[in-house]
Amino acid sequence: MDDLYTKSGQLLQLVGEHLHARSGRYLGLVRSGKVFDPDGRYCGTIVGDRVVYRTIDSAAGAAASTAAACPASSGPNRKGSAVWGREPPFPH
Repeated sequence: MDDLYTKSGQLLQLVGEHLHARSGRYLGLVRSGKVFDPDGRYCGTIVGDRVVYRTIDSAAGAAASTAAACPASSGPNRKGSAVWGREPPFPH
């Protein structure tokens, strides 16, 4: 399991190709450095250890996906980043 963070620094958990929130909730599938929600819509691009929404990549799509929840993480959030892009539209 690897840790990623949103642009604002919220902790995300990467388990194989599946991205989960800190709570363990399934957020989507990672393909070619991009994150797609369970319905296959683009949600963000991985830049280093951050996931940011970039309009230029938003035309990408993938097949619908699903995965079981993973255990919640107690890891800390990080400070926000100045990387180009917006906060990804993950549900809270």
